[in-house]
Parts: sequence; structure tokens; C-alpha cells
Amino acid sequence: MALIGWIGLGRMGFPMALRLVKAGHGVRGFDLSEESLSRAAAAGIHPVGSVAEAVEDCDFVFTMLPEGADVSSVYLGTQGILENAPTKATLIDSSTISIESCAKLHELSEAAGFSFVDAPVSGGTMGAEAATLTFMVGCRPETFEKVRQVVEPMAGNIFHTGGATTGQAAKICNNLILFINLASTAEGAVLANRLGIDRKVFWELASVSSADSWPLRNWYPMPDAVPSAASSRGFDDPTFTVRLAYKDVSLAVEAAQGVGSSVRLGEMVQSLYEDLIESGFGEKDCSILSDRM
Repeated sequence: MALIGWIGLGRMGFPMALRLVKAGHGVRGFDLSEESLSRAAAAGIHPVGSVAEAVEDCDFVFTMLPEGADVSSVYLGTQGILENAPTKATLIDSSTISIESCAKLHELSEAAGFSFVDAPVSGGTMGAEAATLTFMVGCRPETFEKVRQVVEPMAGNIFHTGGATTGQAAKICNNLILFINLASTAEGAVLANRLGIDRKVFWELASVSSADSWPLRNWYPMPDAVPSAASSRGFDDPTFTVRLAYKDVSLAVEAAQGVGSSVRLGEMVQSLYEDLIESGFGEKDCSILSDRM
């Protein structure tokens, strides 16, 4: 069994780290939130007071944080991962960050003698809690086999996407499709409702027809059709916030611009989420798109 340092014990990081504990690994966890640290301690994760303490003598170090700037901050500096983890440790970032930030972390980590892996995930909080996440792993082939073994307790699927940054590229493209699908689902659902079709009836027929999609089945944006969807609880207690959806779509738009690719639908969805943030809905569930149409 491995000793693992885990940075970021939020809605995704906590259930992921907990799966590693249940698999028999030793996990030291750090988070800026005292509430998150207390919850981790009650679940068998050993809470510590700093990044440096979390990564001491570890075999693997995971980061699961909201933004690229957050990841960079825990890697760099005298209290950061690169200064305090042993070079035997494999460094795995499962956050969703820009390809540019990811490339820089690969470069800095390898210069310091580490193996760095970009391994973002798809499946959201439901997948994290059920251990059915899809891992998209960008690294050297020889590193992938080592990573596969440690992520298996958290995963339903594990894909080696290629070399450095390809995990992030796959995640960005996946989420671009997700949020375009969610926006189209919201538009169709609202129209069906205004045309007098019962919400649940329309959801049932759409989910077995050509309109079917993952967000339709899991994040249906009209209330009283899917009890587990955020729309059925006023878009509170978000599975995925508007702010994070805006970040992910913006990363895709930025990546497309970097390679001269057109993502006009992505730019439209980016604008919709930007409007929601400006209207004060940044911390609501991302499916609140329907409430503003």
C-alpha cells in the first residue's frame, strides 16, 4: 500500500481521497477549510496543517483544486510540493486547468526530478462518491502503469490519452461538449414546457429519443422531472457551479484560439455563463441556464 499526500478536500477531492483510504492506502490530506479537514479526519484521512507536511515522504501526491492558479500555488514556493516532496513521488494533478498551466507544471516538475501526470476526471461529485470517475491521463507510458494502479479505487474508466497535457486537452474537449449539450437541453426543455408539455413526460420521451444525452438524464434543468437534479432543489447545493462551468468552457475557447480552431457554439455558451455570473448566480448549479431563458 502507498502513502499518499492529497491537496484539496472539497466536493470532489474528499470522496476521491476517501476511496483511497478504503482501498488500504495511507492518506494525508490538506485543505484551507477547517471544516473539510475535520470531515476528513472523521473519515480516516489524516489531516495536516500544510502542503509541506502532506507530501513528506509520500509515494504519490494528488492535487484536486478549482483553478490553475491554485495548483501552481501549491506546487511552487518554499512550502510547496516541489520543495518538500521526495523525488520518488509521482505527482498527479486531477484538477481542470489550462493547457498552458499544465505544460508549465510538467516542465517544472521534470526539471526538479519528478514524474508529473495530468489526470483530470469526468463524472462530477456523483462519480466521485460512487468511484465511477473517468480518468484522462497524460504522461509517459511507463508512468501510466504506475498511475493506473493507484487511481483504480476511484475510477470506472482509465484512459491513457498520450503524453504531457493530453489529459487536460481531453477533459477540456469533453466539457466543451457537455456544456453545449446542457445549454441545448435547457433551451429545448424550456420551450417544451411553454408549449404545454408535462415536464416529466417530455423528459421521459427525450431520454429515449434522439435528444438523449448525459446532461438530459442527470442534470435535467427543469424541476420535478429528475428528483436528483439540482433544478428540483432550486439550483442550490450545486453539483457543478456556474463559475466552474464558465471556467471550463473558457479553457476550451482559449485552447481553440491557440490552435486556430473555431468553437462558435462554445463561445455562445461561454457568454451565457458570463451573463449568469454578472447577474450574481456564480455559485448556483450550472443547470440554472434554463431559469434564465
